[in-house]
Amino acid sequence: MGELYRILDVNLNRAREGLRVAEDIARFAAGDAELAAALKALRHRLSEIEETVPGGRASLLAARDVGTDGGAATREEAPGRGTYATAAANLKRAEEACRVLEEVAKPVSPATAVAAKALRFAVYDLEAKLLCRLRENARRERLARGRLYLVAGTRDVPGRDLAEVVRAAVAGGVAVFQLREKEGATRSIVRLAAALREVAHQCGILFIVNDRVDIAAAVDADGVHLGQDDLPVEVARRILGWDKIIGVSTHSLAQACRAEREGADYIGVGPVYPTRTKPDYPVVGLELVRQVAAEVRIPFFAIGGIKETNIREVLAAGARRVAVVSALTAAPDITVAARTLCARIQEFEVTPDDADAFSPGR
Repeated sequence: MGELYRILDVNLNRAREGLRVAEDIARFAAGDAELAAALKALRHRLSEIEETVPGGRASLLAARDVGTDGGAATREEAPGRGTYATAAANLKRAEEACRVLEEVAKPVSPATAVAAKALRFAVYDLEAKLLCRLRENARRERLARGRLYLVAGTRDVPGRDLAEVVRAAVAGGVAVFQLREKEGATRSIVRLAAALREVAHQCGILFIVNDRVDIAAAVDADGVHLGQDDLPVEVARRILGWDKIIGVSTHSLAQACRAEREGADYIGVGPVYPTRTKPDYPVVGLELVRQVAAEVRIPFFAIGGIKETNIREVLAAGARRVAVVSALTAAPDITVAARTLCARIQEFEVTPDDADAFSPGR
């Protein structure tokens, strides 16, 4: 019986430690007080489970023997992991410990086994929520740091490999790529999107699909960009999940403010200048850029006819992020063109706080 009590003691400690690590990550890394409180509550439930064991905590402490525990003699620690991997590993640790408690407690205390099973399923639920939140935060932080955004489809690069265009653009500083493929069979677009998603992720940039929420979901894109006549943000969010990025095209201050209220992660503002990709949209000019910079707090990308010869005007109006099509796709050297645009943007980088996703007008 002493061996069973030692196993129970070890796994109560293991579950408690795993939950505490996850709790602190939820609180400090994810910034989610509600999730942190829920994880803390689960950790406190372990104390209640402990008391369901015959003899309670005292009997568990009496069975503890650290000196003969081979697991305590680890000679070296595993290499450090990132926040996401650390959270995932510690939640798995807690789940596995709960499973051991459930199995080992059956001959000792059926009530303990039942409570451990209930706790295990509660951890499963919070695991999904915390890891989703961490993915969500990571994507939004990358979006906030991004300054140059390429929008393109196969029609924008006739006779060239779109994947190679993306790689060249990334080499020059592009941080986000949006596939805008308006024509073609859905199956063909899915194949193209899946291939470009792999390219984007190999290059370490975000991959966004234009308009098609179904395709974004099918290829596990980082997000989708919606037009004014596409699905509402709320509906797209339900389909894709909370950890995905949703952007919205806006052509007026009212549309920009509405997109922010509805939960868009970023907006496109334009067309700032005449552009062949949006010939039917009236030019909004620099005044809308100024208005959005003053009124909107989520990140925005100025778009439409922006190139090296006019980007300073756009930045002077308050933009700190720019989306382009032909400024890169039509450039003789895409990498050099991207590098030049990034250099112009950096000229307007005033403080490190400018990378904050919630800085006014950024």
